Amino acid sequence: MATGRLGVGETLEALNAAVGPGSPVWFKETHARHLRVRDFLAPRSALQARFRDGQVPECVLRALSCLQGPGVAPVLRCAPTPAGLSLQLQRPAVFEHVLGALASYATPAKPASPGPRVVLHCPALRCDPGTLRLSQLRAVLVADHLVRVLCAHGVRVCSVPPVRDPHMSTFLQKLRVEWPTASKSTTEALRTRVLANLNGSEETLPPGVLGRLCLKELVEQRQPAGYDPSIDHCLVTEDLLSVLSELQEAVRHWPEDGHPGQVGGPDAGVDDCMVIHVVSCEETFQQQKLDLLWQKLDDQAPHKQKHLVCGPVKVAGVPGTQMTAPEYYRLRHAQVCQASARKHGDLAQDPAWTETFDILSVATIKFEMLSTAPQSQLLLAHSTISTKGTKSGTFVMYNCARLATLFEGYEHGMEQGLYPAFPLVSSLDFSLLHDEGEWLLLFNSVLPFLDLLSQTVSLASTPGLHIPVRTEMVCKFLVQLSMDFSSYYNRVHILGVSIQRGSVGNVGKGGGTGNEDAPGCFFQEPRPHLFGQMFARLQLLRAVREVFHTGLAMLGLPPLSHI
Repeated sequence: MATGRLGVGETLEALNAAVGPGSPVWFKETHARHLRVRDFLAPRSALQARFRDGQVPECVLRALSCLQGPGVAPVLRCAPTPAGLSLQLQRPAVFEHVLGALASYATPAKPASPGPRVVLHCPALRCDPGTLRLSQLRAVLVADHLVRVLCAHGVRVCSVPPVRDPHMSTFLQKLRVEWPTASKSTTEALRTRVLANLNGSEETLPPGVLGRLCLKELVEQRQPAGYDPSIDHCLVTEDLLSVLSELQEAVRHWPEDGHPGQVGGPDAGVDDCMVIHVVSCEETFQQQKLDLLWQKLDDQAPHKQKHLVCGPVKVAGVPGTQMTAPEYYRLRHAQVCQASARKHGDLAQDPAWTETFDILSVATIKFEMLSTAPQSQLLLAHSTISTKGTKSGTFVMYNCARLATLFEGYEHGMEQGLYPAFPLVSSLDFSLLHDEGEWLLLFNSVLPFLDLLSQTVSLASTPGLHIPVRTEMVCKFLVQLSMDFSSYYNRVHILGVSIQRGSVGNVGKGGGTGNEDAPGCFFQEPRPHLFGQMFARLQLLRAVREVFHTGLAMLGLPPLSHI
């Protein structure tokens, strides 16, 4: 019998343990065609490498068929097939287990004790917002996404630098990027260390430069960490010391206010603190020098410093000088307004839609910027954006709004006496969920969501200078969830049955498009079991809605109720 929260990882681990020592042989199915007959597969080729002639011993088959353990999903059957060992879960039991505890599958659990400390540094935020490059905008959006994901998992995050330029603060607010805006720091101690390291050098320096410090020895000591071997020296300026002072302050005196997840505690030490520098590809060389300079001037500089270098961003059809981030925002905002005007006509001129257009513009930008692995080059379209394509942020927001409309339809119908109140979840019969789209939504989206979210960034100690992150995962997940939900929503009527004797009608916009939802169709006899199916489906879609909301929150996007 399954205990605790079910997990795909726990189930796979138990399946692989059941076949004995060796490399993993099981994988989770994701395609609808395969999920019609199985949920997990151990391919025949892998079994042939593990067992003589590929014949799985009977004792192993019996162990797989009655698999149990913490987090392990209940097994219905396990049998040999031409493709390999095919395993199917007890789907009604999985539905009941997951949909009876929505929060534990849609919201990351906060750890009982304080999590690790991370200083997340994004140098692009020191720039003039009017000249912010698209590659720097990408770094800002990646940094904001990382802060949200880390905080959601209980990591104590301090975001650096605090933004002082009011124009930058305004631009970040438009982008729905949360970042601190005030700080105090002093450079006097660092200045003293710089002057001490000069050792009486009488070198003539450019104006504004305090000194030239050699970094070559540090680079050689830290190979093969990944520092650029061409780094030789660094010209130290007041601006550079100011940057180091901000980082030093963040590490030594943890802020008590600011972004959710930040916890007070001055002089907490540096051994448990990691610094992540999120930089554009143009800034990486200078940031490596800054990293090394900090280590040279400060004996208490954190040893765990990692760099996330975001790849270049280009705009198709814009030769020469690239557009700035504000120009890109204005372009996308205008295109969203134009597309909405074509779809809604005069309604799009209603001031009440202003915030909706702002959110859709930001969603378009964030899905464009974050749907590609951050280290890869990104090519943006210039002339048009798609409001119908299944890969866009507007498509995701549209399906989130459809869900809101569905539940508004149910609430409105209940107030009119067309539907009964929602029953206790424990009384629902999830065996009525037998459409393949329903299992697809649960097994590919709700069940694995939190595991996927935790894989976005790993703070585990890894060799080298760079940190492995997969900030594209949430965007891709939400796009696939939107596609699966849209297919299900268009095909299956959900609010099809009303409390009036034997009548079927789609109250609100909650049903599908088939003739069975057309008003005026009547059953000869009442079918009360259809209410049970409707409520089971609504509970599933509640879970989908919560996953949508959590995923969008990781991108700083609010759910929309209309679009």
